[in-house]
Order: sequence, then structure tokens, then C-alpha cells
Amino acid sequence: MVLNDINLEIYQGEVFGFLGPNGAGKTTTIKIITGLLRPNSGKVSIFGMPYDSLKAKQLIGYLPESPFFYDHLTGYEFLKIHALLGNCTDYKKKVYELLEKVGLKRAGNLQLRKYSRGMLQRIGIAQALITDPDLIILDEPLTGLDPIGRKEIKDLILEQKQKGKTIFFSSHILPDAEVICDRIGIIIEGKIMKVGELKQLLKKGIKTDEISLEDWFVKQVKEKNA
Repeated sequence: MVLNDINLEIYQGEVFGFLGPNGAGKTTTIKIITGLLRPNSGKVSIFGMPYDSLKAKQLIGYLPESPFFYDHLTGYEFLKIHALLGNCTDYKKKVYELLEKVGLKRAGNLQLRKYSRGMLQRIGIAQALITDPDLIILDEPLTGLDPIGRKEIKDLILEQKQKGKTIFFSSHILPDAEVICDRIGIIIEGKIMKVGELKQLLKKGIKTDEISLEDWFVKQVKEKNA
């Protein structure tokens, strides 16, 4: 996806929802922020530092849209490795705490190859939090979760906000953001269409389902070209 003039400012300590239909450019934007892709122009800053600096990267916890797992590892071993990679020395307590928070307390000694899709999503979220990062970037974190899991992860995101963390997460469904976001940005076809508080945007006629989001975009294009 080609991005066009993306301009976003995320406030420290807020939950920012990055919303748009599938294929809109959400993952491409996130890969640029995390340094996995290099932009052809423009710049990205993380807490005032260049996005590709080691110091900036050490402040980020990241869940990719399609994470890769070494499935011979147990959930505990997987989180332990990520903790050690992040220089987290007191990892044992942290690993057990996160396994409980994401609902995998009883599955910590189970190999990842035996995890369901929803369980893998939960362990992926746990690894994004294992180093206690200041900026948490989650690409479609609620994918594959049942209603109970979605509620638990939303509560976990709000808990991180209460700790002063900054959370940037993407979704293609507005209700995912309605309860937990301070602000949202809407991207469609590689272009930012709206940024603001969700309540204010909803007052302007954006409805809370994916189809309405696409219908809203078509309406904007037609009005622009009229």
C-alpha cells in the first residue's frame, strides 16, 4: 500500500486507535513507525528521537499483524526469551504476571504449537508488554479473540494507559475503539481522512461498523468530486 502525506501526532499517555478497512495502509504505517520499513520521504520521531535509533526501539513493545512463533517453545519460554532480549533481568515474576493477565496462566508450560489462534494472539500481546515499554504498538490485537478475550484485552489496554503508557493500535472495526480510545485516526486508501476524538467524529455521521466506514469514505469522495 502506497501512503500519501501521512501526518500523525500521538500524545503521550493516550490510547490512539488507527482505524480503516482492510488494505487501507494501517500495517504499512505501523511498519514504518517500528522501523521495519523505511519511508521514501518524511520523518518519524519516537519521544523526540529518530524512529530508527536503538534508544527509540528500546521504548517500543510491538505486536505484528501476523506474528511468527517458534512453536516448539512453551508460552513461558517464549516470554522469557523476549524478556532477556529486552534486558529484563527480573523476568520470572513478570512472565507469570503477564500469563495471568492475558488468560494463559494454565497454558504457560504448553508448547505454542498446541495453542489455538486466540491463545497465540494473547501470548503475542504478552510479549509486546514483557519489557514494560513506554510505547505499545498493537496491529489488529483483537483478531482471533472470542468476546471474553476481546473484553480482557481491552481492559489490559486501559490498565496500561492508567500506568502512563502510550498505546497505538490498529483495527478495521470501529467498536473496537469506541470504549478505549482517547482519539482515533481513520485511514483509507493510504490517506488519513480524519483524526480526532471518537465522540466528535461519531456526531458527524461515522457509524460504528466496518461497512458504514467504507460507505462514509465513498460519500466523502463523492462530495469532494461534486
